[in-house]
Amino acid sequence: MAKETLPSTDPLDPSKLSIQEGGDVYSRRAVKRRSFLKSIGVAGAALSTGAVLATRLQAEEQGGSLTKGDAAILRFLAAAEIIETDLWQQYNELGGVQDKEVPGGSGSALYTLALTQLDSDMPQYIHDNTEDELTHEVFINAYLQSKGADVADLDGFRTLPSSRATGAQQIGRLTNLMQLSVDTTWWTRYRSRTKNPDLGDTFPQAIPTLVKGQHPAIPRTDDDVAPDPTKPNNISDLTQAIANTAGFHFAFIEQGGTSLYPMLAQRVTDVEVLRILLSIGGTEIAHFQTWHDKAGNAPPLMNVVDPKTGVTVTFPDLNSPPFGGEDFQTNLIMPEPTAFLNRQFPACSIIRPTQTTGAAMGAVKALTADGLFIGQSKQFFAYLVDLAEDADSARRES
Repeated sequence: MAKETLPSTDPLDPSKLSIQEGGDVYSRRAVKRRSFLKSIGVAGAALSTGAVLATRLQAEEQGGSLTKGDAAILRFLAAAEIIETDLWQQYNELGGVQDKEVPGGSGSALYTLALTQLDSDMPQYIHDNTEDELTHEVFINAYLQSKGADVADLDGFRTLPSSRATGAQQIGRLTNLMQLSVDTTWWTRYRSRTKNPDLGDTFPQAIPTLVKGQHPAIPRTDDDVAPDPTKPNNISDLTQAIANTAGFHFAFIEQGGTSLYPMLAQRVTDVEVLRILLSIGGTEIAHFQTWHDKAGNAPPLMNVVDPKTGVTVTFPDLNSPPFGGEDFQTNLIMPEPTAFLNRQFPACSIIRPTQTTGAAMGAVKALTADGLFIGQSKQFFAYLVDLAEDADSARRES
């Protein structure tokens, strides 16, 4: 079969996304954002329940009930939660539990069965993760609105196609789960007893082939979930590889939130805003620990070739060399103690990284490199970078 031609990866090169620091960034960026949103027709100052009064927006920019920094941090986190909700909804439509709490889709039987090879409770966990992210985005935007501040609104960018597999809704998406390059260094990072990314350390990939090329984490069409009568439960190697990719992607997404909330919490001013970040951030940690556990159960697969793209993926037995041993057995899901703040202190079990410099832009770069935004517009990237720059410019005030 001829290889499928893939679109270019990103409108913006992640390596060229910059981080601006400076005292007068807020006023410039805030005015630019509203002008930009008006020019592309995105309601950046409205929730679905109604618009925020222009006079209240002006008051916020002049230092209303939230500091400019706190508002910027919350706005970026709201956008991040909207993005998470979008991707988790796609997973839930095909592999989760569809009900009144998380409506939409009707499930893909063999994809769901392949996910349950990682854990029999996967559909329920996917459902609950989806519901959590939805409540996070709605709460943060509602809180911003209650303070008379701009909210995050990405509805104008829901232009990416849905999976064509049976079970998926045919609606516009923010994220692309069908061309991922999944970074799996989170696996080795949380199992290291000597290294910390905040101290400049780097980590090997747990699944080296998964970060090379572009891999689907949901079935693109029903061809991806065609039964294979030669395999147990009729699950083809391709279908299982897609489910395994999803399992590692779940943890990649949630480890990002696990770090992002404590990173940005160090820059907020208001105690109530700090309470919000600590409370939601704790839930992100619970998500990551769950998915860390499930990823380790991914069935080993050797040299599975994607017939549409020609890309090959291998899921090794992570209990065997070069991993294996006490620190790498797959049922370990709690952070190993490691260096913290500086190497002179005793090792400590911690979230990593938590260095605050460039936290929001780092999240944008990581999600972009993941392939999550393949097909998105330059306007989408400009808006997201704008939010990240504002958040990274925030400083704790006296």
